[in-house]
Amino acid sequence: MMTNLFSVFDPSTSILNLSLNWLSTFLGLFLIPMSYWVMPNRFQLIWNNILLTLHKEFKTLLGPSGHNGSTLMFISLFSLIMFNNFLGLFPYIFTSTSHLTLTLTLAFPLWLSFMLYGWINHTQHMFAHLVPQGTPPVLMPFMVCIETISNVIRPGTLAVRLTANMIAGHLLLTLLGNTGPVTTNYIILSVILTTQIALLVLESAVAIIQSYVFAVLSTLYSSEVN
Repeated sequence: MMTNLFSVFDPSTSILNLSLNWLSTFLGLFLIPMSYWVMPNRFQLIWNNILLTLHKEFKTLLGPSGHNGSTLMFISLFSLIMFNNFLGLFPYIFTSTSHLTLTLTLAFPLWLSFMLYGWINHTQHMFAHLVPQGTPPVLMPFMVCIETISNVIRPGTLAVRLTANMIAGHLLLTLLGNTGPVTTNYIILSVILTTQIALLVLESAVAIIQSYVFAVLSTLYSSEVN
């Protein structure tokens, strides 16, 4: 049962689909209508307002050292993750964000580049960041160890948080989807369908929230090294 349950996250093993599994990562770009790039429409206006709001928030988080290039990188990261989270809710589409292969690939290079930039260009600031202000001298060695461990596990927590949230929602949807066809009681079936619709709406919100959390935390990690 557990093998069948988690098999929804397995890549397709057929010869035709084996090389196309991870193509769903960029499938969101193909779903944007051509009119979005040619002339303004309602979708473009809504999306531009979302991007402008994110740009202002990321610029505030980055502080005086932030610039348009940095916010563009984090907005692109948000868009990529959000499209993949949403596409994973559709049947027969490979959910790439439920795999650590993708999430860790996004989180680790970002964290490593932030750390290298900070330790090379702002060495004293990075050392000072290991000891919070007002720490008693007796606790300083312990705080250095705690802060070091906290910094080292950041890419893992970013990747696992996104992956775990996507897996949890998909498992619940799969369990409800497998229960419905074998149910003969119409009252129970209607309750299952209502619950599944509500859970699908919740997962849509989780898809947005998790992409936002991933982008915001990456922005905060970037602001700490400046």
